[in-house]
Amino acid sequence: MTEDDPRVARREIADALVRALERRHELLDVVVGAEDYDAAIDSIASHLGTSTAAAEAVLRLSFDRLTKVSRRRIAAELEDLNNQLSFMTGEPASSADSMVVRPFAADADRDIFAARTADVQEAGDGSRAPAGDLEEEIRTGLQRVDAEDAAWLVAIHGSKKIGMIFGDLVAGEVNVRIWIHPDHRKRGYGTAVLRKSRSEMAAYFPAVPLVVRAPAAGSAGF
Repeated sequence: MTEDDPRVARREIADALVRALERRHELLDVVVGAEDYDAAIDSIASHLGTSTAAAEAVLRLSFDRLTKVSRRRIAAELEDLNNQLSFMTGEPASSADSMVVRPFAADADRDIFAARTADVQEAGDGSRAPAGDLEEEIRTGLQRVDAEDAAWLVAIHGSKKIGMIFGDLVAGEVNVRIWIHPDHRKRGYGTAVLRKSRSEMAAYFPAVPLVVRAPAAGSAGF
């Protein structure tokens, strides 16, 4: 188990969120007293003794995450991550260790999105509607990313693009969909990509519960 494991990063964020919610009244004074956004992050990190990444997740908390239900969800996620890390110590290296997950780029990644669309024949927004014009799909998809309603990521192993990860913010939850290229299925990449993408999705949608949806019929065979 290394510090690069995405569960470690997510646990740090979840732990910071739990402590921030417990100390929400004093943290509000910290934020109000900060000069600007960066100063607020530094102050939160110092106050909670955490990383700047976790501090930024705290700063970006929305008010609906202060409810009792949301606080319980975050605490439950932290407990689950702690349990995973406790029992997985000494876990052998997997394909996730050499996996790279990065944001989708309209021009550079048109090929992998086109392959995905040809495979599943569905729109990229998770609606299960038929796929539309490829360029329009990409344009509207990236508009949703810019609006922070979605996240599109590309999974790379070695020099090959092996799949895509989609996160869609729906009714206070993030629906996560994984698609693996047919040439790379049944090799454990789906599980590896999911593990690698969790911390990325947590950064895009801090403190929002992640729900992994079953792959579409055409994308089975992780």
